[in-house]
Parts: sequence; C-alpha cells; structure tokens
Amino acid sequence: MKSIHTVLCDLLGIQHPILQGGMGPYKTQALAAAVSNAGALGVISSIGMAASMLPEAAPIDAVRLFGTDPPKVILEKSIEAVAKETKRSGGVFGVNVPVASEFTIASEMFVEQAIESRENDSDIEKRLRVIITSAGNPKPWAKIKEHGLLWFHVVPSVYHARKAEAAGADVIIASGHEGGAHVSWEPVHSTVLVPAVAKAVKKPVVAAGGFCDGRTLAAALCMGAEGVQMGTRFIATQESDFEPIWKQAIIDREERQTLVGRGVFGPMRFLRNNRSEQIVEQTLRDIPGFYLGQPVESNEDILGIERSGFVDLMGEKPETALMLGGEVTGRIKDIPTVKDLIASVIDEAVKTLELAPKRVKTK
Repeated sequence: MKSIHTVLCDLLGIQHPILQGGMGPYKTQALAAAVSNAGALGVISSIGMAASMLPEAAPIDAVRLFGTDPPKVILEKSIEAVAKETKRSGGVFGVNVPVASEFTIASEMFVEQAIESRENDSDIEKRLRVIITSAGNPKPWAKIKEHGLLWFHVVPSVYHARKAEAAGADVIIASGHEGGAHVSWEPVHSTVLVPAVAKAVKKPVVAAGGFCDGRTLAAALCMGAEGVQMGTRFIATQESDFEPIWKQAIIDREERQTLVGRGVFGPMRFLRNNRSEQIVEQTLRDIPGFYLGQPVESNEDILGIERSGFVDLMGEKPETALMLGGEVTGRIKDIPTVKDLIASVIDEAVKTLELAPKRVKTK
C-alpha cells in the first residue's frame, strides 16, 4: 500500500497525517488506542471527565460514565490504559483539553496530570506527544511546551490562528463550521477557513470539519494543510467508545440532518432528532441574537434539556437521545474497524492525488 507523508508525520512520529478529534462526553480511551495502533494520532478526550466537579451544572451523569474516581485520576488511568494498549505498536497519542473560561480549573488540572504522567513513566513520556487545546484563549497555555510536549490549538478563524501562532502553538487546527459538537459563533466553513489559515500562518495547519475519507484528505492537502482531524467519522467505527444508537444515527442521517443550537460552552452542532430540535427552539426563545454572539444570562433550560438527552442516550432512545455530529454524517454509511478506515482513507487519497493530473490539464 502506498502512503502519504507530510510534515505532520515527522513532527508527531506517526505514519499517517490523520488526527482523531477529542470528543465528549466520552473519554475516547478505546478509540484513541485503536487510532494510535493504526499509525495515526489517537486522542483522549477530557471534557466529560470534569462533570463531577460541577454536579448541579453538569449535563451528564459522570458516575455512570466514569465511575467514582476524581477527574484527575480518571485522566491518569486513561493515559496509562492507552499507553498499555499501544505498547506493542509504539503508537503515539495525545490529550484534548478544552480551555474555555468556564473550564479553567479543570483545564489546569488536566494539563498538570498529562505532564505528571509523562514525568512518572518513561514510556508514556515517549508516546504521549501532544496536548490539544480548544475553545479558549491560547496565550496562557504556551507553558505546555516547557515540559517537552507539542502544543496544538484549535481555531475557527484567521484572527484566532494568528493569535495561536503568536502564543507559540506548534500546529494550528483550523476547524470549519460544518464540524460536529463545538463550533464558532461565526459560520466560516472549511473550504474558506483552511486555505485562509494556511496562507496566514507559518506553522503547520491541520484541517478539521467535514473530513472523513481520502477525497477530503486530498482536498485538505491541496488547500495547504498538512493533514486532517476527523471526529464524526471516527465515532462510527467498531472500536469507538460511543453508544450503538449514536453510531447508527450517523449512518442513518444525510448531510442536511444536523442542527446548531446553544450548548453549555457556546454553540454546538447536533444530529437532528426531537431532542436537538428542542434545543434549537429553546435557543431561539432565549437568545434571538444567538448568531451574533450575544451572551446568555442563564443556561439552566439548556442544561435541563441536555441532561435529559444524555439520559435517553444511555437508555437507547434514538429520537430523544442527545447526539453530536457534523454535516459529514451524510457521507458516512458503514462502521468499519479503525484500521480498515484509515487504510481506506490513505488509499483513496493517494488515488485521488494521482488521478488529478490526468483529469485536469494545465497550459
């Protein structure tokens, strides 16, 4: 099988220029191990782990998902588990830490734990290579690099990309509005955002939002990115930590069947069903200026809807379960193993890039 090699592969020590997105509410522990074993970058998600710190405000049942361990211990155990599961392959992995202002205490704790895990285990030090920050100001997080870690930051605009570069981020992840879960207030999509960011910064760029196969990986490379981050596509895999009804919902929906509504930390893209329609209705009632980024006085109504949605997810009620996903859901029609998925993405990308000169003639 042919391969695709970019600067991103050299930087991380991975075989394929593909990152797995950090997706809550799960810790994506099993998924991260599978992705790393397949030669890409698996990522542990920390956002759900912090739910027990805010029991009244948390949209999920943290005990049901993670047990009774404190959040820091949950992350510590996840790092150890992924390191163990990837020991034979030597795969490398990362941790995603949201750094929204509402999440600051948890962000500090999770970054400290990732650093501590590396310092306490030489094998983890070699293979826990990166912390990916998102959803907040990058400037306070340059300290990540002082501990031998790579630091990637997710951005929704050229303005934010320049801020991340100025702060010292090693890689900029340009995330378009069609992505699932957390999205920006301003709907700038990947075909506009990715080439604009690649032109605006000197650091390597990873494209996110709408990428799921070889054709979109090839497109990202042609737009100036060094690789892609995939979230929704990785949910619908055999090894992913997500509920079966969530995987099936992704397969069943077309590209028009997602909705953007208010989430706890800002706007989020959901798979369309009765529950997400309820969130959008509540969003429009509470904040007519939602798309202008106007603040919300209270999240209580949205929190109540989200809690009910996650309870129904665990109860396998597909019409009222709360499920996140990107527009790319319309292009996903199967649930392969992670290894087969990554192999197919690379194979199709190679064929697409090799075919392009035959399809297009220049003068």
